[in-house]
Amino acid sequence: MTGKPDAVVVGAGPNGLAAALRLSAAGLRVQLVERADRPGGGMRTEELIRSGVHHDVCSTVQPMAAASPFFREFDLPSRGVRLVHPEVAYAHPLDGGRAAVARRSLEETAAGLGADAAAYRRLFEPLVEHGDDVVDFFLSSRLRRLPTRSPVQVARFGLTGLPNVRWLARRNFDTEEGQALLAGAAAHGMLDLARPLTSALGMLLGMLAHHVGWPLIEGGSQRLADAMVRAFEEQGGELVTGHEVTDLREFEGVPAVLLDTAPRAFVRMAGDRVPDGYRRWVSRYKHGPGVFKVDWVLSEPVPWANADVRRAGTIHVAGNLAETIAGEDGPAHGRPAEKPYVLAVQPTVVDPTRAPGGEHVFWAYVHVPHGSDVDMTEAIEAQIERFAPGFRDTIVARATKDARQMEEWNPNHVGGDISNGEASLRQMLARPVPRWNTYKTPIEGTYLASAATPPGPAVHGMCGDNAARLALREVFGLRHVPALRPAPIAR
Repeated sequence: MTGKPDAVVVGAGPNGLAAALRLSAAGLRVQLVERADRPGGGMRTEELIRSGVHHDVCSTVQPMAAASPFFREFDLPSRGVRLVHPEVAYAHPLDGGRAAVARRSLEETAAGLGADAAAYRRLFEPLVEHGDDVVDFFLSSRLRRLPTRSPVQVARFGLTGLPNVRWLARRNFDTEEGQALLAGAAAHGMLDLARPLTSALGMLLGMLAHHVGWPLIEGGSQRLADAMVRAFEEQGGELVTGHEVTDLREFEGVPAVLLDTAPRAFVRMAGDRVPDGYRRWVSRYKHGPGVFKVDWVLSEPVPWANADVRRAGTIHVAGNLAETIAGEDGPAHGRPAEKPYVLAVQPTVVDPTRAPGGEHVFWAYVHVPHGSDVDMTEAIEAQIERFAPGFRDTIVARATKDARQMEEWNPNHVGGDISNGEASLRQMLARPVPRWNTYKTPIEGTYLASAATPPGPAVHGMCGDNAARLALREVFGLRHVPALRPAPIAR
């Protein structure tokens, strides 16, 4: 790019890419700078074990991308991004060959819960009916304001989601299946399940299973990152990879700088330009547990004892409600779990392109204490073997990453925390600092645009889009935010 850009975005994860797309759609000259050799952040797909076999290093299942207002506008099909849906969105195996199963159809899911069918419908039907309004409100930058669309249902969701999921599961469901289905989804949040707000995540993810599904991206999540880069470059943007930003003075004279980084990384890059008060608040920003992840190449599909689990994209391997709660209690309080909650994904159930030689891709992670280097391979494989006897016999090769290595791979995963900050009630309302405008930093024209800002983690792009919209108003005086440019018509 000749001359200085109008705006620089640091970090090419989903939020940085979304911010760069919004800014360049306004006709600005935008430079996107990424530390790694390729863009994508948590959406990167790599050949971790052998050539031709593709593993998503972090994010694989994309209900938020399917539901997000930003990606609805981006229009994934027109960009060549194909979402593929497993027959079973997610499953939670139980002892005795049983399993709780969430299908795309709410009615079929409820019917599979027997005595809990009516309770499941009461909890989820209103949310699914108003799915776009619920998603749009909670992914907006207006969480502390009254909703304007479907206010009754949005308020009902917020109030029901405030308690902990143990309370909500026991209050609503009598069967192990119903309780496990809700708790397994809630445990994605990496919080002690006895804490407030864990119900909200379980309800939101459960609703999304019926509203948009829990799809994967054919070929790997990198396909979405690559499509965003193509669109950005078609709009005149410039991507620079392999460059680590250590000092924001590098961008002196650039009107707007947006950072898809952890808050402490911003403070380091800003140096003495950050006031002591803001620096103290950032030092108190809490990161949650880390993850230990295993990727496998298998000779055949996982031999789950329950046939429905074999058709699932995502599996919550934890046992009943009490075991699921216990599996998350240790990591949240600095102890590895002996019988952990295992979050597993089997992409080749629905996407054989990831292992074209007839083998199968499978991965799982568990939550571990922040910054832990403990090896959880044996504990993970023992939990899977419990519900899939003979699993170990299918293993051809494996690769592992502990929490420290997750941070080395992506600095936003501080201590292995792939959420870029604990998703507690306080930190979701004041993320990362307690001020009305949490995207704006003390440095004029500089904004945080990462998952450390509202609405928080997941591949939805809204943290970056919200920050970009603010910069367009405050720095460039645009009262009406321009729409993303449509994909070029194929000739």
